[in-house]
Amino acid sequence: VFVLIFGGLTLYLDNELFIKLKPTIVNLLFAAILFGGLLVKRPLLQPLLHSVIQLEEQGWRILTLRWALFFVFLALANEVVWRYFSTDFWVSFKLFGVMPMTVLFGMAQVGLLKRYAPAGDELSHQTDMQS
Repeated sequence: VFVLIFGGLTLYLDNELFIKLKPTIVNLLFAAILFGGLLVKRPLLQPLLHSVIQLEEQGWRILTLRWALFFVFLALANEVVWRYFSTDFWVSFKLFGVMPMTVLFGMAQVGLLKRYAPAGDELSHQTDMQS
């Protein structure tokens, strides 16, 4: 939906600003939703991921906070890149920068997943067996 709206505005008004703002707005929206869930003491990643990730309550809060902060970082990075660099560089950043950063950030959460896995969880057993 956002792609259609911002893409349409970009084409209609012949102004690339709207397509460059979309990642900032989307990332800030994701961050706001996650922060909002934390404010009402409901880490919103838990209902989304509980079927594939088992964590203690504190682990869900920390994971949600980290992702919210990461989305803020992505929004700020997008703002810096589109404002201070060429459009070609911004496109390269979107294609070859954001995805690797997201994958690396996700991989960096493995320690948290191990630390806050429930005691009987397979992930915590694998960690114990490797020690």
